[in-house]
Parts: sequence; structure tokens; C-alpha cells
Amino acid sequence: MRIAQHQAELIGQTDLLRIDSLSELTGCNIYLKCEFQNPGGSIKDRAALQMVKDAVERGELKPGMTIVEGTAGNTGIGLALVAKSFGMQMLAVMPNDQAKEKERMIELHGAKLMTVDPCPFANPNHFYHRAKKVAEQHKDHWWANQFENTSNAKAHYLNTGPEIWQQLSGKVDILVSAAGTGGTIAGNSQYLKEQNPNVQVWLVDPDGSGIYQYLKTGEYKNHGSSITEGIGIMRLVENFRGAKVDRAINLPDLDLIAISRFVKHKDGIVLGSSSALNVAGAVFAALQAGPGKNVVTFACDLGERSASKLYNPEYLQHKGLLDYPKRIDELMARYQSDAMRQRIVHCSGQ
Repeated sequence: MRIAQHQAELIGQTDLLRIDSLSELTGCNIYLKCEFQNPGGSIKDRAALQMVKDAVERGELKPGMTIVEGTAGNTGIGLALVAKSFGMQMLAVMPNDQAKEKERMIELHGAKLMTVDPCPFANPNHFYHRAKKVAEQHKDHWWANQFENTSNAKAHYLNTGPEIWQQLSGKVDILVSAAGTGGTIAGNSQYLKEQNPNVQVWLVDPDGSGIYQYLKTGEYKNHGSSITEGIGIMRLVENFRGAKVDRAINLPDLDLIAISRFVKHKDGIVLGSSSALNVAGAVFAALQAGPGKNVVTFACDLGERSASKLYNPEYLQHKGLLDYPKRIDELMARYQSDAMRQRIVHCSGQ
């Protein structure tokens, strides 16, 4: 139990939750790191705090200044919360096709919100470039640059990874994570592999992202799209460069929808879309590894932030995603098929 002076002091020290239903089905212990317990409701609070603390220590950021960041939502919420705690302002630049729940949370935390039309990264109007440009136009603005700012990964190396190691008394066999900026998988994989080089790190990639193909062929290529938000990269960024990945798999939205319904019904756990992708990846990795393993993944944020998409039948029908597997044994049988095993990318782990 903690007594804090401001909300930023409450970031971290989140619990691990065993998903009983999937653990029994796979024969492995599948654990969720409950990052929705952070005061801003997501794992991005950790990166937000570390980026701001490090910038303050370097003298780049001072009270009264404005933090600017391009975000799919959660980093903007985290930075808004941290900015208030440190006496700063926040401006989030966000694509206008993200969940409205996230837009509301950014504004409720006192940040200004600029929404832009979604477009390819090469377009100068992309939210990443717009945020950078706004920051450069004002002397009292600071660009967080979460993709290239390695304080992002540092947050997980210094805090999240050690928490996991301590919570399981060092008995960590597999870590599973999707990647948005790459900070989570980089920082955690670095720390856990320093403790035990035999810890397997699995990356799970959604359709619409190019990381799986990059690890497979050395080129960023993608196919299709995904309802996940803030997940997937189409270029090599500094945070992901530090990731120690052993295996990678690409899973479609239909799988994460099926997993989200199953654990909601069986365990009462309401997963967000990126969290559901992580859990689907954890199930896949557990089935490949065999029984008796401890598998850790992340509940990245609150499930309610996916209400307008993941849990909205009209939206899913519009996207052609209502034909997801209704029986968990069908999904597990596919995950154990030779066709799926052949899709695994084996990486160096270095």
C-alpha cells in the first residue's frame, strides 16, 4: 500500500493475474501483467514517466513547458497525467480514427488534443511528423518522440522486467508481447535475458504491421489491417532495435476477438484489443512449448477503451469480423497444426 504525493508516483508495481481458463487448457501458467492498474490505465504510463524524468534530468524539460507527442491514445493519456504531476502542459496529436474513449481520456486529464486524418508515415501530415513540427515551432515545447526515445525501453528494463522476475521468483519461461514503439518488448526482454538467457521471448504481430515480415525477410511488408490501436511498426525504430526476440508469429484479428470473448465469459476479464492479441500470442506460445511453463504477457490497458470497436457488433460487422472462432478448441487445434508451426519465425534472440 502506497501513499503518493502525486499520481505519477503510483505508476508501476502492477499485479500478475493467472488466467485460469487458458492455463488449464494449455497446461501452462499464463499470467497477465495488469498494466491497467497504472493511474492512466495503461502500460504507457511507465514510458511516459521515464521519458519525462530523464528529460528533466537532462535540463530539456522544465515546469511550465508543454510536452508534445504523436500518439494512438495511451501514451497521450500517460503523458497528460505525468505532465500534470510535474507542473507541465500536454498536447497530444492523434489520428482521428482511434477509439473515442481515448480522446475523451486525454482531454479529461487536462491535455489539449489535435486530431489529424490518418495517412501513411511518408506523408508529412502523419501524426508523428505533425507532433514533431509543432514542437519545433515553439521554444517552450518538448517533443517526447516515444518511438526513438529509448527512455521508453529503459522504463521496462528498470521496472517492469524486475517486477516480473520478482513476482515469479525468477521462474519465467516465456515472455509474449506485441510491439507498438517496441519499448515494452525491448526493455523487458533485455532485463529478463540478463537474468536467464533461456527465457524465450515471443513477438506477436497483428495484420497491418510489418514487424513479422521484417524478422522473417529483413524487409517491412504488411498485409491487411487490424482493429488494434498503437500496435505494429512499418520501420525500424530505436526502441525496437534493442528487443531480444526468439520467435515471432502473425495472428489475425479474428483470433484476438475469439480470445477476448472466451476469457470474458470464463474468467470475467475484459481485455482491450492489444491485450487480447497478447493473450492469443501467449496461448500460441504455450501450446508450442508444452505443459509446465510460466508464460507472461501484458494486459496493456483497460478493456473499456476498446468498447466502441472490439466489443461493438456493428463495428465488427462493418469490418467483416463477426465470423471469429466460437469454440476455443477450434482455435487451439489450429494453433497446434503444422501449418501454423511453419509460420513461426525463429530469430537469434540477440
